[in-house]
Amino acid sequence: MDVLSLSRIQFAVTAMFHFLFVPLTIGLSVLVAWWETRYVRTGDDTYLRMTKFWGRLFLINFGLGIVTGITLEFQFGMNWAEYSKYVGDIFGAPLAIEATAAFFLESTFIGLWALGWNKVSKKVHALAIWLVAFSVNLSALWILLANGWMQKPVGFVLRNGRAEMTDFAALVFNGTSWQIFVHTVLSGFVLASFFVMGVSAYHLLRKNEVRVFNTSLRTAAAFGLAGALLLAVTGDMRGVDVAKTQPAKLAAMESHWETQTRASIPLLVWPDAKNEKNAVEAVRIPNGLSLLAFHKAGAEVKGLKDFPPDERPPVLLTFLSFRIMVGLGGLLVLLALGAWLPARKGRIESRPLLLKLLLFAIPLPYIAIQLGWIVAEVGRQPWLVYGVFKTADGVSKSISSGQVLLSLLGFTVVYGLLAAVGIFLLTKFSRKGPEEAAR
Repeated sequence: MDVLSLSRIQFAVTAMFHFLFVPLTIGLSVLVAWWETRYVRTGDDTYLRMTKFWGRLFLINFGLGIVTGITLEFQFGMNWAEYSKYVGDIFGAPLAIEATAAFFLESTFIGLWALGWNKVSKKVHALAIWLVAFSVNLSALWILLANGWMQKPVGFVLRNGRAEMTDFAALVFNGTSWQIFVHTVLSGFVLASFFVMGVSAYHLLRKNEVRVFNTSLRTAAAFGLAGALLLAVTGDMRGVDVAKTQPAKLAAMESHWETQTRASIPLLVWPDAKNEKNAVEAVRIPNGLSLLAFHKAGAEVKGLKDFPPDERPPVLLTFLSFRIMVGLGGLLVLLALGAWLPARKGRIESRPLLLKLLLFAIPLPYIAIQLGWIVAEVGRQPWLVYGVFKTADGVSKSISSGQVLLSLLGFTVVYGLLAAVGIFLLTKFSRKGPEEAAR
């Protein structure tokens, strides 16, 4: 393989592995903060035990997220030096703010929260975890502002062979970036909810700490159902934005080849990119694609044939990732609703089949989120900055394929060990259950 292909694989491996931990950190920080607030307000030790139990799992996941995220930014200098030269004036600003402001707050307050039990007042301690949750989401915001600029570049000019920022406010208030941020945060809420429901189901099946895990599951089910429904809304908004700003990506997501008004959508499809058509195409919904893409039955939807072959995303991977992601999203809504209805009435522990489903559903939001990022990033290809700068032009010129292969193998081994450690620790302490509360 050449340097470009190996560098893309390496960044994909490290980014996707890192993002196994980020969504759980985003969502679990809010849930832990909520439970500690309930403890401070009610004095109920059940909420204290929940806070400490789920808080320990949060800290393990947070630590793994930090370790796996450090390598990502180094790759911009090592593997993607030409990209860094071209957009460093713009791309570097939100990443620098994330590191110096959001991550600093995050690290400070998580230290206060982890080490401050019985050393500060209950209210100050609860405030600390809320500030951790705020900082975690603020950190995600700045990173996604950078990513959103790659999806929809704004506020810059091309000068002296590079992109230079002319309007920082345009970058900060980029509508595409904020849509991505909200969608990503909600996906974190849903993933954390299913993680909590799954672990709670494990203990309820064994009649262990029924009150603690009944309460945990009830909260997570409501949180997850609200998040999943809102996720569907923001997903629709993202689809409309993609149709306007990245029409080639939308065409790949739907394997849509011919530009059409009143474009229908086939439910049964199999792309044939080599012959620029669909090998299978059946059960059409009239005007369906026009309605989904633009909310107008008569809207024109561009087909892949309108774009040069070298400016089309990989169709099969983008199409399958999108279809499976949407299917999983619908399934998660149904599961969250199915859990919330009996949980709110205190009857969830008498539904062993549902509890088993929730336990085995823990991986589903992880898979859906990874597929969502495949759609976002693979669907943007061949562009690093959409319509401005191609991926092939961003790779470093001073490295060899052997060097990238060696570092890729190294990352794979190290990340494999980290995955083993992470799964072991999360499984160990999830099974252990909560300890007796010590005021």
